[in-house]
Amino acid sequence: MKRQKYILSGILTVFLSFTTIILSAQSGDPWTSKDLMAPETLATMIGKPNGQKPIIFNIGPLDDIKGAINIGSTNKKANLDKLTKALAGVPKDKMVVIYCGCCPFKNCPNIRPAFNLLKEQGFKNPKLLNLSHNLKVDWTDPGYPMN
Repeated sequence: MKRQKYILSGILTVFLSFTTIILSAQSGDPWTSKDLMAPETLATMIGKPNGQKPIIFNIGPLDDIKGAINIGSTNKKANLDKLTKALAGVPKDKMVVIYCGCCPFKNCPNIRPAFNLLKEQGFKNPKLLNLSHNLKVDWTDPGYPMN
């Protein structure tokens, strides 16, 4: 009986620790998994001459993906204001894709302010390009189009 209590206690401790880690990781990010766009998906959209294309914003310090509008690092207020102005005439149901690619998401100072802005402005289909490592590894190395 004592052994079963220890086992149950251990299982409960692991479960609570795991739940705490999951919740704390989720609470810091304004996007969900459905808000992430795979690089190959965007590359395919860019490559279709007659297909519907999203509006793409480069919100970081690196080179531009083909067709992207360069805003600059949105951890700076001036660039976040520049993004606000660029979004002014965009219909709220238009797909808007943002990316930085300077570093892994957990370290990126640019994606959270920009994604929060999209949500605050009521965009229905905001996407964060899933550059989970960086622009070079997740976009350039596979040969996806750059400006």
